[in-house]
Amino acid sequence: MPSDLIVVTGAAGGIGEAIARLSARRPHTTLILTDREESALERVAEEVAAHSGEGTQVHARPCDLAREEEVEALIEQAATLGTPRYLLHAAGVFTDRPVAQTSTEEFTRMMGVNAYGTFFLLRAMARAMMERPTEGDRGIVVVASNAVGVPRVGMGAYGASKAAASALTRSLGLELAEHGVRCNVVCPGSTDTAMQRDFWGADPEAGKRRSLHGDLVTHRLGIPLGRIATPEDVAHTVDFLASERARHVTLQEFFVDGGASLHA
Repeated sequence: MPSDLIVVTGAAGGIGEAIARLSARRPHTTLILTDREESALERVAEEVAAHSGEGTQVHARPCDLAREEEVEALIEQAATLGTPRYLLHAAGVFTDRPVAQTSTEEFTRMMGVNAYGTFFLLRAMARAMMERPTEGDRGIVVVASNAVGVPRVGMGAYGASKAAASALTRSLGLELAEHGVRCNVVCPGSTDTAMQRDFWGADPEAGKRRSLHGDLVTHRLGIPLGRIATPEDVAHTVDFLASERARHVTLQEFFVDGGASLHA
């Protein structure tokens, strides 16, 4: 009997790695981990496999999501290893630059990975799920950003790309509902990842203070819960949505940001 297939993107670090570690605890599952960073991906896959559930197999598959042919090959190959059950998409790139100073190349890069990459991935997985119908819960969870709903200084390109990913995901959820596939979006705020630390720059403590307590210059209100999220905070929300515990939840955006967006 084919095992359940779970695909996790962005698995070489940060939120994607945390999702991979949680997903690997499930028994009798085929777990496909993918990322552009091949060496880091192999390391995570080895560590995850060492602590995986009974009968669970872990495979590392490097992939550049901005390349349509690589995404198609990834999902086509993955679908031969198990019954497509969940796609957990946490890969993405970030830039911090005012719109007037953003180059066309930089904007294209944001859209290439965060929007086009999401489109390639969701389309391929949707086709695989429709071609292999099965009983039980199935779903797609896309990690976006709280910037999809709240304007941020310097995040025009990033926010636009993540908003596109969110719209794609929820529209797909409508189209796949008749096939029993749920589609949801998780929107983190400031999270303790390498990407976040790069954003804080040369003085990470000052950057952290601005995230926590707000910054009038950039119109940020701070985080009401008073702490930066861990990757696990976000991963646990994804893990819930990728389970029968959330079997009646679809087309939703979940803001995991300690209240920073004030649900604006």
